[in-house]
Amino acid sequence: MDPAIVRRTVTGEQLQLLPDTLSAPLRRVYAARGVTAEQLDTPLSAMLPVSSLEGTAEAAERFAIARHSGERVLIVGDFDADGATATALMMTCLRAYGFNAPGYLVPDRFRFGYGLSAALVAAARELQPDLIVTVDNGISSHAGVQAAREAGIDVLITDHHLPGDTLPDAAVIVNPNLGDSQFGSKALAGVGVAFYVMAALGQRLAADGLVEAADARAVCAACLDLVAVGTVADLVPLDYNNRILVAQGMHRIRSGQTRPGIQAIFASAGRNPARASAADLGFAVAPRLNAAGRLEDISLGIECLLATNRRDAGDKAAVLSRLNDQRKELQASMQADADLHIDNSLDAIADSKDDLRAACLFDPSWHQGVVGLVATKIKDRLNRPVVAFARGEEEGLLKGSGRSVRGVHLRDLLANIDARNPGMILRFGGHAMAAGLSLELNRLEDFREAYAHEVGKQLMHIDDEQRLWSDGELSQAELGLPLAEQVRFAGPWGQGFPEPLFDGRFELVSQRIVGEQHLKLNLRHCDGGDELDGIAFFHPDLLPAPAGSECIVAYKLDVNEYRGRRRHQLVVEHIECV
Repeated sequence: MDPAIVRRTVTGEQLQLLPDTLSAPLRRVYAARGVTAEQLDTPLSAMLPVSSLEGTAEAAERFAIARHSGERVLIVGDFDADGATATALMMTCLRAYGFNAPGYLVPDRFRFGYGLSAALVAAARELQPDLIVTVDNGISSHAGVQAAREAGIDVLITDHHLPGDTLPDAAVIVNPNLGDSQFGSKALAGVGVAFYVMAALGQRLAADGLVEAADARAVCAACLDLVAVGTVADLVPLDYNNRILVAQGMHRIRSGQTRPGIQAIFASAGRNPARASAADLGFAVAPRLNAAGRLEDISLGIECLLATNRRDAGDKAAVLSRLNDQRKELQASMQADADLHIDNSLDAIADSKDDLRAACLFDPSWHQGVVGLVATKIKDRLNRPVVAFARGEEEGLLKGSGRSVRGVHLRDLLANIDARNPGMILRFGGHAMAAGLSLELNRLEDFREAYAHEVGKQLMHIDDEQRLWSDGELSQAELGLPLAEQVRFAGPWGQGFPEPLFDGRFELVSQRIVGEQHLKLNLRHCDGGDELDGIAFFHPDLLPAPAGSECIVAYKLDVNEYRGRRRHQLVVEHIECV
């Protein structure tokens, strides 16, 4: 079934909130996203105050004690881009603030799994920390926190994931998603929380006369490139506060003020940091950092971000790119297996949607670092929650990664299964759209049955009508490089603040397949004018229509840069000939 193209509605009152100096298309785009004139600018001064995030003052106090006493601080991170950037940010700030040899430890996802586990605390004790600080994890680490306390080690949790019914017994917890938090943004990524905590610490140390206030501000500001990468990578909603953080980080990247590691990753991806967009962070930088955590050790990515010279950064970025290439090959193979499994399941049932309530996949050959990506693709195909499992490091143990759709809160769903089937799930955590879990292989069929039952009770909340939300039609005169450039830099676009999508009628002039899987198009606006370049990525088939056919096209207006030349092009999201 072709998706329905639905144009966003914009009222005259909404348009009046924006200056008429903006181009008409951009006014329409901003109005449809609820932006006011005051939110067009994204200065750091408009960021929600550091002190308004509960727990930052207490965290700064505990850090200050550690610095005064010469305590050893150990940061425990996570093995994705958000966790890597948050770890690098805290390491950068603590070193600049004069702490005694701060260190970091990220759990090997294949040995320890996610978060501060008791086993990880046992490994951490070999480093003799006085204070363990979690970034992008910890809010569900009850056993790990307890193990640390029994060993005489304080734990300071910084996290953004949803808490359970009870909180770990940590010395301090900073998390905007705690139930009683009044902080103005629930959307901070893990790196955003770490940024707020380090900013509070800088203020505290400046008040104590241990650092200059201007120096502390400069240290934090220099980490905004990390905040931008981690925030975009973690797909948190880009509310106004997050747009400020990302925009400020993007400014540093474009102006050449970013760290050598990020410059090197841009170079290895063939991207120009001077013209960087949030999409470059999401589709070029983040996958390379994530590849290290998926296949080997996220420390490779962290060390790249902490590199202080171009040669070192370049060497590490090259390794990250090679790992990303390996990840792509592995994912393609696993995806083919998963698609075949789904095809067989759909052939076996009469109704592919209501009967296939949810997909729960397992293959003994799959790599546990990549199952989340497979779950995402199958979720997109079926519009159903999906869990994909791979073998864990321990014999008889499975590690799973789940992805959900609007209408089904995945973490809550797993909590319901756990409550009704105590002991079935060994461990789980996550949020509405993504979660991780582990269980024993011999409980897989039990889990599948319980999972399908829970999803079945929520089918009425899932909207099966496919929609493409459009920002309307562009005239032939508007379809040019000036507007394409405006759109590119008008964001940052991302989760909850989508890049503009337009629609209209075009004549199909010609088409051909390029790179074996992309459809290259030449189009002409229905009102005439010059031919327009178009590209439909991952559309490996020609349209069943001759040249001269009229087509309905939903597209993004983008800038194609090739050998120093910039041209506007239509990135086609959907096309159908009429």
